[in-house]
Amino acid sequence: MMDWSDRHCRSLHRVLSRKALLYSEMVTSGAVLNGDREKLLGFDAGQHPVALQLGGSEPADLAAAARIGEDFGYDEINLNVGCPSDRVQSGRFGACLMREPALVADCMAAMAAAVSVPVTVKCRIGVDDQDPEQSLFELVDLSAKAGVTSFVVHARKAWLKGLSPKENRDVPPLDYPLVHRLKAERPDLTIVINGGIPDLDASLDQLEHVDGVMLGRAAYHEPGLLGQVDRRVFGEGRDVDAFEAVELYKPYMAGQLAAGVHLAAMGRHMLGLFHGMPGARAWRRILTVEGVAAGAGLEVVDRALAAVRQAVDAREARTLEAAAS
Repeated sequence: MMDWSDRHCRSLHRVLSRKALLYSEMVTSGAVLNGDREKLLGFDAGQHPVALQLGGSEPADLAAAARIGEDFGYDEINLNVGCPSDRVQSGRFGACLMREPALVADCMAAMAAAVSVPVTVKCRIGVDDQDPEQSLFELVDLSAKAGVTSFVVHARKAWLKGLSPKENRDVPPLDYPLVHRLKAERPDLTIVINGGIPDLDASLDQLEHVDGVMLGRAAYHEPGLLGQVDRRVFGEGRDVDAFEAVELYKPYMAGQLAAGVHLAAMGRHMLGLFHGMPGARAWRRILTVEGVAAGAGLEVVDRALAAVRQAVDAREARTLEAAAS
């Protein structure tokens, strides 16, 4: 998720779940080869396990970018074959590659030969007028022959003509049964489902049919749900509530502030942390308004946290009073 799942976001999500696999923003192979690699790829060691998602369509460039990603310590290299943005289409990568499954397979073969970590594909079920039963299975089968064993499937088409990237996340209908069938008919492959999955209850339902679930915007807008992932999905550990998550995230924020990172760059990823709780509006307001000020530090986070605690305490007091009466 470009401009969303950056290094700061991933460090927040990691304090909520120790087990979930985190994904980077999509980075083009050209940017990796020619840009500021530390800025694009650098991340805190506490984020593991974490995957680097690449965009591109030139096998040699993707192989070189994958090697660089492995050298930076990423645990997996993923090729994006699902992003429908105009910029991606003009660069001949992302969802438009659903029309070129043989090229995707060539890219994956080159990447697999270049690195020792797993290489994976994230794709749609098809684009535009493609028949998803043909397009999805053909892409998966050709990539599997190239050595790929794990696929993340966004269970809807991308309409490259006529829909915006935002509309492509919501308008094309979801086809979960097709992804379930892919797993049933390709049992040796790891199939992870993505798209329109709102919470952990829905994730657990999906895990009856597939090997994994990728949460994107649901986990970003309501990161607190990740605090239950280790216990409910992996059967390990205990829940991490939003208050504890903030405290666990503070050492990371302190280190980044000392390195010159603005508080707003980290605070924006926490805005949904108290979603549905008393004080959530005050939390968002304080982080948004005060967090952008020059020199803003952890004292802003503490004020926002105090506002939430005050609101929660007030609700509990009202509940006790009502029960007593």
